[in-house]
Amino acid sequence: MTRLSELGESHVLSRILRHNRSGAQVIVGPGDDAAVTAVSGNLVSTADMLVENQDFTRDWLDWHRLGIKAAAQNLADVCAMGAVPHGLLVSLAVPDSTQVADLEALFTGVVAEATRAGAELGCEVPIIGGDLSSSQLIVIAITALGTVDAEAITRSGASPGDIVCLAGTVGRAAAGLDLLFAGARAPEAADAGDTLASLIRTQLSPQPDYSAIPAIRPVASAMIDVSDGLSTDVRRVADASAVHIRLDRTRLQGLIDELLPAARHLLARDAGGSAEDPEALALSWVLGGGEDHGFVAAAPASTSPPVGWHRIGEVRAGSGVSLDGQEVPTSGFSHFGK
Repeated sequence: MTRLSELGESHVLSRILRHNRSGAQVIVGPGDDAAVTAVSGNLVSTADMLVENQDFTRDWLDWHRLGIKAAAQNLADVCAMGAVPHGLLVSLAVPDSTQVADLEALFTGVVAEATRAGAELGCEVPIIGGDLSSSQLIVIAITALGTVDAEAITRSGASPGDIVCLAGTVGRAAAGLDLLFAGARAPEAADAGDTLASLIRTQLSPQPDYSAIPAIRPVASAMIDVSDGLSTDVRRVADASAVHIRLDRTRLQGLIDELLPAARHLLARDAGGSAEDPEALALSWVLGGGEDHGFVAAAPASTSPPVGWHRIGEVRAGSGVSLDGQEVPTSGFSHFGK
């Protein structure tokens, strides 16, 4: 197996970039001092990174899935603004001992997720540039660009009387993470019907429902990518819009029920005989888990949730977030513990 230190940067880049797909918007792509692309409308930009041992561990996450995960978290942010993805800038720092084949696997994961997003949204999402460096740990940082013809959809537009809708899922990745911490694994050949393996796959390689975005874009008053937990991110919408958001437990029940097998499995492993209710654990995942990258949007009450969206609550005057009238504390992820 060939290592990066044996090839040098130029040869490594030529190896991984052969997997990239160009797009009609690319005038000058990777290989020059900077990329040049044709942009129509307003440019939407976001950046996120994954740091080894902080955001992932190689004990669980293979290189290809790492690429998928890194691309998904950035593309979801662009789509949450109502934008169409335009391209990705991918910067990598990896140990010199890294196998070139592993770096190619990571890159093909990024390309695969970008291709999936493009297929669901009817656009091309090429990698238009980036950087490669060495480091003791793996760091992958992606800047995602998108375009929007009209105004972007922000967190601050929700109004009392709006309904709150969800596309995709929440809680699955959080359940998958707890299963991993408990020693479970998702074999490559695991039956797609295996609930526990499916939850682990959601944690390792999330699949945001990009196809739901075009339907909500014309009517959404506010929107957010649920990356840090439903309670945390819905509160961000409430705070930005200066409103209260009331979540409806009965409308979350389907998400809770889907997670009950994992909750029962983990509680049954507790040698101390924990009396915790499986439904309470499943609810905590739904409210606190975010790495599924579901989308939450507010829309006028006169709007019927489009295909792919279902109502989970409503917007009222006031502040904060409640579940069936009871205040919901922030319970999602935050760097630096706040």
